[in-house]
Amino acid sequence: MALRRLLGWSDGELMRSDSKPCSRLMRQTAAICTVGGGLGFWVLCRMHYGPRITVPRSLRWAACGAVSVSSTSTLLVRLFSPECEPQNIAAYDK
Repeated sequence: MALRRLLGWSDGELMRSDSKPCSRLMRQTAAICTVGGGLGFWVLCRMHYGPRITVPRSLRWAACGAVSVSSTSTLLVRLFSPECEPQNIAAYDK
């Protein structure tokens, strides 16, 4: 699924043995971006609504931000990371 080969960024070789597997890299990226997205969208909600803010509204914005930012960042890692090239995933599966 990685776009690196299609864009010509891949050299087709296997990654080093000490690099992280693609699934772990995606999981760590999603965890970090969930927190960042939640906080970022909560701040945007506070700025947008000002004194009209309610707790359910701010929690809804934070949840939407967490889901959207983490899924987008995980997708970008999957598409552009060298660890997620097919030959590297196959090497870690063995």
